[in-house]
Amino acid sequence: MEWRASHILVKDKSLAEDLLRRVKQGARFESLAREFSACPSKSNGGDLGWFGPGKMAAAFESAVKRLSPGSVGDVVQTQFGYHIIKCTGRKE
Repeated sequence: MEWRASHILVKDKSLAEDLLRRVKQGARFESLAREFSACPSKSNGGDLGWFGPGKMAAAFESAVKRLSPGSVGDVVQTQFGYHIIKCTGRKE
């Protein structure tokens, strides 16, 4: 199994919750990633590309597994900060 995901990574939980609220209200995920994310993937709108099991932090991978392509999950905390994750693909 492989997944493709985009994310917005921030250090502040309240900012992450605010950005998630904005995404759910229709803001463009990619635009918010470019503006706010602390990850180098921000230049690609948060796109992390395809990855398999064990390639991401455990909490991040677990969250992606629960999402269907096109959906955005709740805020997830890892050692890197707070992520808003959008699943953009899944393949067997």
